[in-house]
Amino acid sequence: MMASANSQIELNKTRTWIIMAFFTLFIAMVVFILSKASGYGISWVVNALIISGVMSIGSYFWGDKMILAMSGARVADKVKDRNLYQAVEHVARLAKIPMPKVYIMEDQAPNAFATGRDPQHSAVCATRGILEILNQSELEAVFAHEISHIQNYDTRVLAVVTILVGMVAFLSDWFMRMLWWGGDRRDREDRGGIGAILMLVGIVLAILSPIIATVIQLAISRRREFLADASGALITKNPDSLATALEKIAKDRNVLHGATNATAHLFIVNPFKGKDKSAWFSGLFNTHPPVEERIRILHSM
Repeated sequence: MMASANSQIELNKTRTWIIMAFFTLFIAMVVFILSKASGYGISWVVNALIISGVMSIGSYFWGDKMILAMSGARVADKVKDRNLYQAVEHVARLAKIPMPKVYIMEDQAPNAFATGRDPQHSAVCATRGILEILNQSELEAVFAHEISHIQNYDTRVLAVVTILVGMVAFLSDWFMRMLWWGGDRRDREDRGGIGAILMLVGIVLAILSPIIATVIQLAISRRREFLADASGALITKNPDSLATALEKIAKDRNVLHGATNATAHLFIVNPFKGKDKSAWFSGLFNTHPPVEERIRILHSM
């Protein structure tokens, strides 16, 4: 397990830089095609390279703060949320990492996530709902899972991917709005058939690019959840508590309103599990392995 964890850490460190470079080039390519389709010049590509480069660096250093803000999280109260602080502090001490910053989301859907670029710059977040349905040993098991993500540098990769996937979605939305605003129609008309082809390609790419970005997001293996489950169980030496915690969270049908498609993969359990109208669609892009399988593995440990 130790060798597996160490290899995962090194892989995640390397993967972060590869993802940042890839997304910078991917965004530049998308903007090049969209700007040509809209009738704008090459300067848009230069701007896109600059913006995507800044966003890549920003997602590395400030991705955790962006994610916490997107989720509507606030710093937990040490008195009101004493059980939460005690659970995180105890697990951090067992894992021998600095105490992460502790945040809370005022939402009844039980869930939790971790973020940050390394153990020295990390944060964990719980919903109000998870504090109400889990006992203290189950709460510690959940945060052992989340702190394992911090130890394994999963949080660094996921923070970067979250922000950059969001930027691709923004670019797609920007292009579709530009169609309504008109762009340089005369330039497109002057190019005749080529302009029409570029416009068609641009529309297709605007629709597909967020899906492509999400597929890249999903390419980050689901093994990270299994590894975090196992690593967390080793920290607490209590895999059954994590199994019962996952079972309680999965049974709850509340939808986590603070979650988005860009941040859903961060949570310990799929936050859209109770959203009937979109459950089938969310399942196609599920970033989590089946809870039942995770519970079965934990009970067998």
